[in-house]
Amino acid sequence: MKAKSKRDYYLNDVPLQESIDLYNAALHKKCALSTTASEQLNIDSSNKRVTGDSVWAKISSPNYDSAAMDGIAVLSTDTVGATETSPVKLKIGSQARWIDTGDPMPDGFDAVIKIEVVNQIDESVVEIRSSVPPYNDVRPLGEDIVASELVLPVGHRIRPQDIAACIQAGLSEISIRKLPKVTIIPTGTELVPIGSVVELGNILDSNSLMLKALVEDYGGASDIHSAVQDNFETIKAVVQAAVKKSDIVVINAGSSAGMEDHTSDIVTSLGEVIVHGVAIRPGHPVVLGIIDNKPVLGIPGYPVSAALTADLFLRPLIETKLGVASTIPESIKATFTRKVLSPIGEDEYLRVRVGKIGKQMIVAPIQRGAGVTMSMVKADGIVKSPRFSEGFDIGSEATVDLLRPLKHIQNTVLVTGSHDVSLDLLSSEYHRINPNSFMTSSNVGSLGGLITLGRGESHIAGCHLLDEKTGEYNLPFVRKYLKNRSVTVINLVQRVQGLIVPAGNPKSIEALSDIIRSDITFINRQRGSGTRLLLDKMLKESDINPENINGYEREEYTHLSIAAKVKSGNVDTGMGILSAARALDLDFIPFGTEQYDLIIPSDFYTDKTISSLLDILHEPFFRTKVNQLGGYDVSKMGHVIAEIK
Repeated sequence: MKAKSKRDYYLNDVPLQESIDLYNAALHKKCALSTTASEQLNIDSSNKRVTGDSVWAKISSPNYDSAAMDGIAVLSTDTVGATETSPVKLKIGSQARWIDTGDPMPDGFDAVIKIEVVNQIDESVVEIRSSVPPYNDVRPLGEDIVASELVLPVGHRIRPQDIAACIQAGLSEISIRKLPKVTIIPTGTELVPIGSVVELGNILDSNSLMLKALVEDYGGASDIHSAVQDNFETIKAVVQAAVKKSDIVVINAGSSAGMEDHTSDIVTSLGEVIVHGVAIRPGHPVVLGIIDNKPVLGIPGYPVSAALTADLFLRPLIETKLGVASTIPESIKATFTRKVLSPIGEDEYLRVRVGKIGKQMIVAPIQRGAGVTMSMVKADGIVKSPRFSEGFDIGSEATVDLLRPLKHIQNTVLVTGSHDVSLDLLSSEYHRINPNSFMTSSNVGSLGGLITLGRGESHIAGCHLLDEKTGEYNLPFVRKYLKNRSVTVINLVQRVQGLIVPAGNPKSIEALSDIIRSDITFINRQRGSGTRLLLDKMLKESDINPENINGYEREEYTHLSIAAKVKSGNVDTGMGILSAARALDLDFIPFGTEQYDLIIPSDFYTDKTISSLLDILHEPFFRTKVNQLGGYDVSKMGHVIAEIK
């Protein structure tokens, strides 16, 4: 190339957002923003890496019923009648056994009494002064994680608490996206390596290591080329070689319009310059280019300019290649929708969910148990309850230290109501397709979902409530509990309900009437759930007294939890859906098909975030994945069932 006879000056001074839009459009046209390939990686090396596929639990955690306290294991019925004035004595061995925190519960015992309230009479007898209910101070199987449940979605940047959750879920390796490789090419005859004696006219190459650290912070892997002298052909050859082996190339210095500034001309000679010159200070002479369908950035040489332009242009490229959104810690004010009690005398750090309902930011606490690892995984933020307060009243405003960026929370669809495995799948696919959008669900039962919807605590409620009088699903309950709201009812699935039994059905359970047999133990869904209401209807129709069912009062909150209890041998059967039984390789006795709908307030129905979620219901690939779960009819998926004004 001939030497420049005169200085070149900028012809463009593009506004920042316009420059970003122009560059992204050009990159998308060249398919230069596809995510990196995935690889299997040991879980102990996965911190800060990004999941390449959804992560599903292999085992439940705990994998057995275990003691939550040091003390004695007892049968709860043996403690009935114990009071301060009328204590009950228990024999060590037959009626009580010493147990430590984390120990498996012995056969025939269903509760723990903490050691502080146990009075040991002698080596063979202890005395207690209060009765305890079943599962007192016991961590039940699957309290934290249930086998086959979603642990982490695709495109999730892994944190230390996520590693703990994966290990407890029985995973030793997971699918991880390869780190985007960024080659950093420092240019300038004046540059000398770190540690050199700086002579007149020399500059220590500090930018290279700064950019390397920034790349690593952003989630990429960096390769620093040795400093290249200000020679057009020399730099061109280095850039050409770097493009072949890298996902992104950064040329540092030489992006301006001086006699020895070659970056723009080099990119033009090898590919295309989309923008040269952005209306920002510092960082004005940045070059945004494409070579062989690879992003190439010309970053200014001044350190402050280099750092700023890297944050504005390099960070988004790396995060897009990883399929993640930018994560910047923030604090916000949000309002509690429920009363939260905290112990006086201690600072309590509440793990909370945060959501935007209409114009209001709301906050609600999630599980507080010290052993519940998933509460950290699911938390949107932390709220500190000061030691001399009693917690927060309804309507109280609190400061939330966010664990997710505010824009993520604002783009999160909150779903409450009945549990269904297809909702977990929908959540994962929604985030995969829209990395900046999220869906989170809380399993509070069908009635609970309608109530939270009425209180303005969620965007969508999942329901499968059968009205005994009309034989109609959901609509009578919507009219009753959401009298003052216009809603749209969308079908998610038709699904098969029945009894979940162990593989091989060892006790030959064939009909609903079998659950009252003396040799059968049952596990129920919680009050207010559609499954519980369906069961009660069937019991009434079959003239079966619930009091004759061994385990009717024992409750779980999800179909997978029911299946996990059956899988463990802890119970013989429970009411649930076919997909949950299949997920844990259990047998199933079908009773019939029910309708599961999504209830959406009309003012949310047209919202862009909600509509993009509902669009997935019409995608053939999603319907195929749901069908593969087993027990679903997706023929009406996404159809409007009713519009209630």
